[in-house]
Amino acid sequence: MKKSMKIGIVAAIVAMVAVPLVPSAASAAPAGASSAGVSSAGKSPGKGHGHGHGHPGHPHVRATKSGPTSIAYVEVNNDQLSNVGRYTLANGANAFDVAIIFAANINWDGSKAVLSNNENVQATLDAAATQIRPLQAKGIKVSLSVLGNHQGAGIANFTSQAAAADFASQVAATVGKYGLDGVDLDDEYSDYGTNGTAQPNDQSIGWLVSALRADMPGKLISFYDIGPASSSLSQSSAAVGSKLDYAWNPYYGTYSAPSTPGLPKSKLSAAAVDIQNTPQATAVSLAQRTKSDGYGVFMTYNLPDGDVSPYVSSFTKVLYGQSAVYR
Repeated sequence: MKKSMKIGIVAAIVAMVAVPLVPSAASAAPAGASSAGVSSAGKSPGKGHGHGHGHPGHPHVRATKSGPTSIAYVEVNNDQLSNVGRYTLANGANAFDVAIIFAANINWDGSKAVLSNNENVQATLDAAATQIRPLQAKGIKVSLSVLGNHQGAGIANFTSQAAAADFASQVAATVGKYGLDGVDLDDEYSDYGTNGTAQPNDQSIGWLVSALRADMPGKLISFYDIGPASSSLSQSSAAVGSKLDYAWNPYYGTYSAPSTPGLPKSKLSAAAVDIQNTPQATAVSLAQRTKSDGYGVFMTYNLPDGDVSPYVSSFTKVLYGQSAVYR
């Protein structure tokens, strides 16, 4: 995918709190308040209201759907997060269930990992009233993706529980400050060893996930299944994986479920679709396989500004039996 994070305009963030919970499947009404064979490593590292219709006499009842939870990553360097909310199904249910801001960075300040945002990510967070709250009001969860920034810091090389807990507290503070619904972990572009940083170890991701879960009970924690952290998680105990909400295949245009002990099929996406680059016929095929194999998540990346409802409809018709409408 193209990596939206990194251009280097960075802002560290602090604050704390908690917000809503997650529907673990799209069939649950959400509470209001991841080109063929291309890896996400192809994402450019250069830049850092599906409205529910009420029933008669019950105007606040939100339309629902039955099928996999649908994920939409948005490259906020180029596109508006709020566009996720303009896609609904024919019955008014949200076409997408989780919107992910792509992406914040993990920087190295000389002694520890620091959560940082480029100017576009920060602008999206600062514009929460127009970019985030309208989605949440429709029942769409909003998470923040975090990943490395070529400085040697990442989710796979914390050298102690204390170091992982420190970074987790920064993430939790940001989630609380901006009223987000969770975080997405992505082990790319860290360049481990740079600036004298440590190499990956098998404990790091477990320490981080456990600290995040302790700091953010009820919040989403998802995993973009790539990098050294992926290998470590696949060999970890189910006790760690069960603290995640979702994990998905990172290779666009392909179909391969993550192997994460503790996560059932209902929380995995074997499909990976880049809306701007995966051929529509491939997206349809991946949706069909998702449905027939019983996976509970369908991950898409790169939802652009403007109306691409014909493409979105191609997979919503398979997943939910309804076309998507752009409102």
